Amino acid sequence: MAQSINILDQVKETFECAEKDINGYSPLTLAYIGDDFYDLIIRTVVVERANRPANELHKLTVQYVKAQTQAEMAEALYAAEGVLTEKEADIYRRGRNAKSHTTAKNASVADYRRATGFEALIGYLYLTGQQERAVLLVKQGMEITGRTI
Repeated sequence: MAQSINILDQVKETFECAEKDINGYSPLTLAYIGDDFYDLIIRTVVVERANRPANELHKLTVQYVKAQTQAEMAEALYAAEGVLTEKEADIYRRGRNAKSHTTAKNASVADYRRATGFEALIGYLYLTGQQERAVLLVKQGMEITGRTI
């Protein structure tokens, strides 16, 4: 297996980013970056599963990145005993309860808020260097909800 490069450390070093206290970030800021990291995880799995035309890759990816799917996975992880740490559950709740000025076009307000909580958790894990944990939670969320790519 090839040695992996920690992209977070590489970006921070290359762009000379100052160290920040992650606990000071708003849940919506965490969700902003978490949405993209979650998307990268899903796109990576989709591409690794099969070399397909881009429109097929997109259609498959959309099934997993939409708010409804994220909301189902988030609630399943949150409800499963012993899966999330106390800190992770707190980050999820903060993201879920954050007051956003936007909503998803094709999602209920409840699903959108749960998805935002999930994205905040993924963003927190990414920004604290816990990318492996984020990937594991995505996998567990898929397994608990019976989803496969």
